[in-house]
Amino acid sequence: MALQEKLDRFKRQQEKCQSTLTSIASTKASATQNGRRTPTPTPPAPVPVKFSNDTERLQHINSIRKAPVGAQMKRVIALLFESRQAFTMEQINEACYVDMRANKDVFDSMRKNPKVKFDGEKFSYKSKHDLRDKKELLFLIRKFPEGIAVIDLKDSYPTVLEDLQALKAAREIWLLSNFDSQEDIAYPNDPKVPIKVDDDLKQLFRGIELPRDMIDIERDLQKNGMKPATNTAKRRSAAQMQGISSKPKPKKKKNEITKRTKLTNAHLPELFQNLKDS
Repeated sequence: MALQEKLDRFKRQQEKCQSTLTSIASTKASATQNGRRTPTPTPPAPVPVKFSNDTERLQHINSIRKAPVGAQMKRVIALLFESRQAFTMEQINEACYVDMRANKDVFDSMRKNPKVKFDGEKFSYKSKHDLRDKKELLFLIRKFPEGIAVIDLKDSYPTVLEDLQALKAAREIWLLSNFDSQEDIAYPNDPKVPIKVDDDLKQLFRGIELPRDMIDIERDLQKNGMKPATNTAKRRSAAQMQGISSKPKPKKKKNEITKRTKLTNAHLPELFQNLKDS
């Protein structure tokens, strides 16, 4: 009896194997079309990660996080300045590898930095003047008739220096250099804005004695790196070749009324007021 059960079980296994082979054969037949076998797509092989590349990246991150607090702050502030976006501590860590959660000194210094704004969750760049475009820039400059330093405007937004040059070219503002600090000062070029000039500056300007000869004036302009609008030496040389005197003609004296003047217009006494005063 036990032998019969084993034979029956063997027959069932044989039938199962036969059905499996039949199923495999039918699957291969359906995959064949027009005498060609359709290749089975093979999954792409995973890109191997080189251990050396990953080691270099980890070493770079480690060197950043072991750098002094000031160096790490500089990286974060540069990120905030260039992007002008707000970042969480996790986003800062992903962007520039500065982990402020693990370094409390960097976090406290960033939170107290005057160039950084922290709202309790995100960090962003804080400029001295909150400007967004050229229109707001011009509006601000017009509030400072005595001038505003360009260094205070440089970090307002990324293209502020280009907008300053555009406003200068459009004669909306003046850009003048400060001889003491060698920094540019922006002044509004608006007739409606009163310009106050110090008395000392007025006296200094009026006390400057210019050369009497135009050639000397042109020479002084060239010494200071400016191109004169005239060329007196060339003009005088051409005039001498043509036989024209280059000396200026003396001005005629105005006719003044004196006691010897014949009074032909006695009916207009206001003309002779200076004669009576004399």
